Amino acid sequence: MKVLITGARGLLGSAVAREVVGRGHDCVVVQRNPCGVPGVSEFLDDLTHPQLSREWINGVEAVIHLAAKVNVTGSERDFERINVDATRNLIKIAQAEGVSRFVFASSPSVAHTGKPLVGAGADPANPQHARGYYSKSKGLGEQIVLAANGPSFSTVALRPHLVWGPGDTQLIGRIVQRARSNRLFLIDGGHALIDTCYVSNAATAFVQAVENATRVSGRALMVTNGEPRTVKETLQRICLAAGVPLPTRSVPHSIAMLAGSAIERVWGQRESDPPLTSFLVEQLSTAHWFDITDTKRLLDWEPTISIDEGFRLLHESYSR
Repeated sequence: MKVLITGARGLLGSAVAREVVGRGHDCVVVQRNPCGVPGVSEFLDDLTHPQLSREWINGVEAVIHLAAKVNVTGSERDFERINVDATRNLIKIAQAEGVSRFVFASSPSVAHTGKPLVGAGADPANPQHARGYYSKSKGLGEQIVLAANGPSFSTVALRPHLVWGPGDTQLIGRIVQRARSNRLFLIDGGHALIDTCYVSNAATAFVQAVENATRVSGRALMVTNGEPRTVKETLQRICLAAGVPLPTRSVPHSIAMLAGSAIERVWGQRESDPPLTSFLVEQLSTAHWFDITDTKRLLDWEPTISIDEGFRLLHESYSR
């Protein structure tokens, strides 16, 4: 099968590309900057550009669309242009060129309205009530993808949650940086249970979704390790793996939320990440873990790297 991947430069995208190549599929990647994954055919293009070159879609049978704007800051229009308009464009191109399978990287936040998620399934995306521009735009993107599902065009949305692993500059890198500068703290003691997903487990789920797309067409599925841990344990083990100070301070939720909201107003639309946001406070103080029973059954998939093994591998990477 010839598989096109967008966003192969990131942690998850590069892992998906390696998994596709490792399974013997032809792999084409397209993004604005080189990804450097061996064995792929690479094209540089901007998916938001109205006059896209279509050379990279020739002969492609399946698309895995991972490219997205994932920042916590930015204008609503930027998120819409990258996460909604580019997805719509890619869907139209794929349909016009005879692609038969389309797997979209969504997010659990598309159905998160601020309340705890305890053993939650993949409830329908709710862009109107999702929290923040990122979640709203990913929810709209997911709706576009699933609405395009049909007899000759199987579409699937996967919602990986907090993907991490060695080399991660998003989740792990930011936590380590905050710990090194003594800016990492807990909220309400860090007792909320959360799910995360080791990167290679998420990558295999995306490739399984491509290979089983006709079986799960038109569906959204959760992707996690299925091993919820407290926020406190998760942050502590990341810090231990990286050899940085553990968080020792805890801030009450009410104070943290007031601070996050105030910082958001002052920060505006700067490109740099603010030290705290109301969404981050919710994520650090609210339970959000998920039921992956359907994902495992429908994709014939199991997470093979446990949370404990993942932290061992993370420690090894920092030791090197």
